[in-house]
Amino acid sequence: MSNSLSFDVIIPARFASSRLPGKPLADIGGKPMVQHVYQRALESGAERVIVATDDMRVAEAVRAFGGEVCMTSADHASGTDRLQEVASNLGLAGDRILVNVQGDEPLIPPKVIDQVAANLAANTSAGVATLAEPIHSLDDFRNPNIVKVVAAESGLARYFSRAPVPWPRDAFAVDTAELPAGLQPRRHIGIYAYRVALLNRFVSWPVAPIEHFEALEQLRFLYHDENIHVADACEDVPGGVDTEQDLERMRKLLG
Repeated sequence: MSNSLSFDVIIPARFASSRLPGKPLADIGGKPMVQHVYQRALESGAERVIVATDDMRVAEAVRAFGGEVCMTSADHASGTDRLQEVASNLGLAGDRILVNVQGDEPLIPPKVIDQVAANLAANTSAGVATLAEPIHSLDDFRNPNIVKVVAAESGLARYFSRAPVPWPRDAFAVDTAELPAGLQPRRHIGIYAYRVALLNRFVSWPVAPIEHFEALEQLRFLYHDENIHVADACEDVPGGVDTEQDLERMRKLLG
């Protein structure tokens, strides 16, 4: 990573998670989950790490461990909208790079945070950068909760989908028991780097039809002809915490 690269990390942390209410404050090894994420982000090259939340309980927990917090509206439809409000509240310049680190990924590698920021800085034709990793199992390929991404040779994303893409038509006509040799599907990893000016445009756009049906907010960028750069993550990114089972797994790893 270039020493001249300058970026901030924003961690959206909603209290009212539908599947795991109070998730950012879930205790893992004696610390709230959001603190683990915050500490990982501090180990990256970010100049500033800020938790964006709509709940005073989360804000108080962050301040208790010495973290910086920005209160945001409870009405945001997505984490991207929440990031834009933080950028607006802080008066950040249009060319400032922000990295969105999910508040439920206590094992996010700091090098991956640096990587996505550097990729955006290096690819001026892209408004967004994100990461992916190979999919090796047929179950993961078919799982609608695992988002697939298809990219061009240039590294620019062509589509994100919950469907199994690219679909191996001929191979699956013969055998659907395993992934065919040579197929290299990729799982999208939900970390993003943006420039503030694009966030300001994003919040002015209505939900795109493809975004609505797939329930994937990144499709709003593609719908509006904004390029998304995608590369394989430089380190393995363990899954985040969506369920009680995920939380127990993290407690074993970090307890």
